[in-house]
Amino acid sequence: MRTLIILFLGASLLLQSSCARKVSRVDPDQQIDLSGRWNDSDSRAVAAKLVSDFLSSSRYREFAEKKGSRPVIVVGHIQNKTSEHIDADNFVKKFEMEIFNSGLADIVESSAFRDKLREERVEQQEFSDPATAAKWGKEIGADLILFGTITSETDEYKKEKVANYITTLFLTDMETAKRVWFGQEEIKKYVKN
Repeated sequence: MRTLIILFLGASLLLQSSCARKVSRVDPDQQIDLSGRWNDSDSRAVAAKLVSDFLSSSRYREFAEKKGSRPVIVVGHIQNKTSEHIDADNFVKKFEMEIFNSGLADIVESSAFRDKLREERVEQQEFSDPATAAKWGKEIGADLILFGTITSETDEYKKEKVANYITTLFLTDMETAKRVWFGQEEIKKYVKN
């Protein structure tokens, strides 16, 4: 009986050690595809490519030259029309960061953040020293708005799947509603189980 208990405990320990989870830190820029679905690497790559495309386009450069200074851009809504959960807010932040870090355009806050700023400004009017309180009517209006959609097309057969993700963006003049640029970037993934 004692031998049976020892064998059971030994088998139990062996099973537990083989099922133990190992976690390790990796470089955030390292591309890792586990499921084949949209992931952080896709968001980064698409944002970098599309921002580079519009900032180097002749129409954007013409707009900036005509304005005489860096255009001011607000990144609007990028709608997720895929069947997957894609964090659109995180995706938008990647675009804002690429635009801001380019030095070729200025960014103003999205409507959700502008509302928070305005709430803070209201509180400053009541609770802050008038000499240091933020003034009303000093916000900078955007010249251009960037918005778009992300869609996907999927083809599956038996244990194989191809997912094609298409991000389409539009850069539009806020005053005239004239499209200054639009572009698409596709990422296609082949998954075999």
